[in-house]
Amino acid sequence: MMKRIAVLTSGGDSPGMNPAIRSVVRTGVGLAIDVIGIENGYQGIFDNQFIPLGAIEVSGKNRDAGTFLATTRCMEMMRPDGPARAVEILRRHKIDGLVVIGGDGSLRGAQEIHHLGHPVIGLPGTIDNDIFGTDSGIGVDTALNTIIHSIDMIKATAASHRRCFIIEVMGRSCGYLALMSGITTGSQAAVIPEYKHNPTRIIDALNRRMQRKHNNSVIVVAEGVCTGQAFMDELLAAGKGKFDQEIRLTVLGHLQRGGSPTHSDRLLGSRMGEFAVLSLLQGETGAMVATVGGNMRLRNFDEIRDKKKVLPADAIRLAKNLDIEIGDVTE
Repeated sequence: MMKRIAVLTSGGDSPGMNPAIRSVVRTGVGLAIDVIGIENGYQGIFDNQFIPLGAIEVSGKNRDAGTFLATTRCMEMMRPDGPARAVEILRRHKIDGLVVIGGDGSLRGAQEIHHLGHPVIGLPGTIDNDIFGTDSGIGVDTALNTIIHSIDMIKATAASHRRCFIIEVMGRSCGYLALMSGITTGSQAAVIPEYKHNPTRIIDALNRRMQRKHNNSVIVVAEGVCTGQAFMDELLAAGKGKFDQEIRLTVLGHLQRGGSPTHSDRLLGSRMGEFAVLSLLQGETGAMVATVGGNMRLRNFDEIRDKKKVLPADAIRLAKNLDIEIGDVTE
């Protein structure tokens, strides 16, 4: 019988984390369970940053980006005895179950805690959408909307000055943001880690566009391939003497993690938070809450760890049919 659960956010922040925390708290309170917030991620365990959370503390948090519990890198968890010390502290604080919201590294920490016999459920909180086993993570939709809005504004000045703009977006090992925003903004190329880009082919595509009297173009580059500056240098070298359109670079950076969460992320965070609490109460542990075909389900940490998430095949097909240059598939 669980009487006291805790929730923490770890890794990079993502829009929708606050709605997820709120859902954990409201669900727990409704079931007469004490809910404790751990500030600053896993580091807060070692620093004893435990704060009681109730309806008042989470009131109005749905509209806020980021995480009000804060997050930071925790070197303690990376030490051989780190997870065991974390479990010892959690038990000292009479924490019966833990909810961890974060990306791949955060879920690895949760898996270690589970293997030491402490109940834990994870939620995928990362805008990159690179976690295997779930259709989407908390924050992905908001990040995409932010990227789309930014590119739409940039295209206005691109058209005014007849320029080609390179837009660097996040995506360390997964090109989901670059691919999807490239499709929905009508961009001419998406440079993503999953496909090997061909600068000469991109230059040819841009020239064909200019010949069809289009006065601007946009290329979306995932940071996991290279920096936007490195790609621009590469493109300028390939287009020397072959391409005369002015090229400019915009790096969206951490802007993509900000902004009020969209309806989709508020709902996703809320659904996942509730499901996590109910799962703990039913004796589940060592699993991540995932959305599969619109439905909530649990995926065991051991089932998803070290597995690479692939881009949706229909999105790749759509990009190609819309004449978006994405390169050649890597081995």
